[in-house]
Amino acid sequence: MQNLLNILKKEIFPISLILILALARLIPHPPNFTPIIAVAIMSGYFFKNINLSFLALIVAMLVSDLFIGFYENVIFVYASLLLITFIFYKISNKISFKNLFIYGFAGSLIFFIVSNFGVWALGSPGVYDIAYEKNLNGLVQCYILAIPFFGNTFLSTLIFAYPAIFIYKSLNVRFGSR
Repeated sequence: MQNLLNILKKEIFPISLILILALARLIPHPPNFTPIIAVAIMSGYFFKNINLSFLALIVAMLVSDLFIGFYENVIFVYASLLLITFIFYKISNKISFKNLFIYGFAGSLIFFIVSNFGVWALGSPGVYDIAYEKNLNGLVQCYILAIPFFGNTFLSTLIFAYPAIFIYKSLNVRFGSR
């Protein structure tokens, strides 16, 4: 019985939670209000194996993107999420309720910088039909116009990350470990 509880806590629960959070991208939501940055941060915390962290994130993104549809700057979105996962995997032993606010901000900022660089570099055909000049002014304009979306990104990261860490820590208290 204890072995089953260990498997539930260490593998099944984190994978299920990550997939549920990623599938939440399919529910109608305000722009950039998704749980995916929380998933990137928390997958590094949940798993002791970086490859499993990356795999869980990529599978979750691919599953939801199959329904949503792929987009021009998908490589920048995925790259930013993999970077966030990598960084927070490296410092996963430091993730706590106390510093999750700062880490949520940092993860959201990384996503903002990388994904909007992709919007500037590739444009956003079909979304807002904005073509930015390919110079420093165009890049700055892209980042300035994206600022209103940052609030949703950061807020959703906190709203999804705090319950995830709470549930995971509650399982650990109940069943032992970490």
